[in-house]
Amino acid sequence: MLSPSQMPTGTTHTTTVALLMMAFLFIPALVFVSRPIAYESLWFAIAASLLCAILAGLNWARLSNLTIPTIAGRRNRAG
Repeated sequence: MLSPSQMPTGTTHTTTVALLMMAFLFIPALVFVSRPIAYESLWFAIAASLLCAILAGLNWARLSNLTIPTIAGRRNRAG
């Protein structure tokens, strides 16, 4: 059982991984398969990929800030 100052971290980065997969796998694959005719669809895909990558970075930073104090707290109590 976790103490109140600790958090479970098993699935907290699932959203980050999903956003990165969208940014770097699915959106480029969709552009490749659809073979865009105009530059607008290519720019839309690039913008969507950048948005997903930025959201993944923000999500990672938010979740990392939540879990680092629990690790530091455990080390201080153990030592």
